[in-house]
Amino acid sequence: MAQGRGSAGQVFALGLLVLCLLLGAATAGAATYNVDWSFAADSWSSGKSFRAGDVLVFSYNPAVHNVVAVDAGGYNSCRGSSAAYTYTSGSDHVTLVPGTNYFICSLSGHCGLGMKMAVTAN
Repeated sequence: MAQGRGSAGQVFALGLLVLCLLLGAATAGAATYNVDWSFAADSWSSGKSFRAGDVLVFSYNPAVHNVVAVDAGGYNSCRGSSAAYTYTSGSDHVTLVPGTNYFICSLSGHCGLGMKMAVTAN
């Protein structure tokens, strides 16, 4: 009987190892980008290629800016909804999801002055 328990433990350990390897492989190719979160942010992503899982690092002064993850409507209207997530740390790490990811600054008309960004992740 002890041999049977050892075999089950080995199978579990092997399964856990395979799971860790698969999870590691999925994130190993992710890139990290430092975003120039300023009034020229709308052109920052131009010419860059992004993949789902890549991480954007937004660095800014949280006393005068924020980052709001919005949908296309929020991006176009420069308004976040109640469902929008607002980042306020000044050093926010955001993992891109597949498709277009939209971000705005919701403070003092900043979005209308170009502090917004659309990033498409393949």
